[in-house]
Amino acid sequence: MQLVGYERLALVGPMASGKTTLGRLLAKQLGLRFIDSDHEIERRSGVSIATIFDIEGEEAFRDREERTVGELMQQAGVLVATGGGAVLREQNRIRLKCDSLVVFLNPDLDVQVRRTALDRKRPLLQGQDRRAVLTEMRASRYPLYREVAHLEIAVDNRPGKKMTDVIVNLMDKQGWIARGT
Repeated sequence: MQLVGYERLALVGPMASGKTTLGRLLAKQLGLRFIDSDHEIERRSGVSIATIFDIEGEEAFRDREERTVGELMQQAGVLVATGGGAVLREQNRIRLKCDSLVVFLNPDLDVQVRRTALDRKRPLLQGQDRRAVLTEMRASRYPLYREVAHLEIAVDNRPGKKMTDVIVNLMDKQGWIARGT
């Protein structure tokens, strides 16, 4: 299987939508190299995203994220799982939409709340009412996810392999992958 018309695939969506988990599975199935942009930022900086937020603030993190997304959108044969806030920067939205096939993973709010319940690594949720923060993020970010997406997939609690099959089948129906190559 290979992508048709694109050199890379990007996954966008809110935190806990499955971008990393589904991205790894999807990359393997499509023969692409998987890169998580948040993990790449951590690798390059030598510290966690939470540490960057604590020391430098969100704006400095977004600067790092914009540079990283720009560089990743120049690589061929990759599947890039973006951070949930990558779409906040217009330059990222332009690069994603123009330089990759973009899939928006759209989880149910209850799924998101459950998946983040014990998570202590997400700076924007620390010490906050998770449901309220996630609801607010949905209102501000979902129009941006939809602006860049070529395809939107509702994410539920199905196992990763089943969700990956749904994505691949929809991509196939849309003519974005070629099977048997």
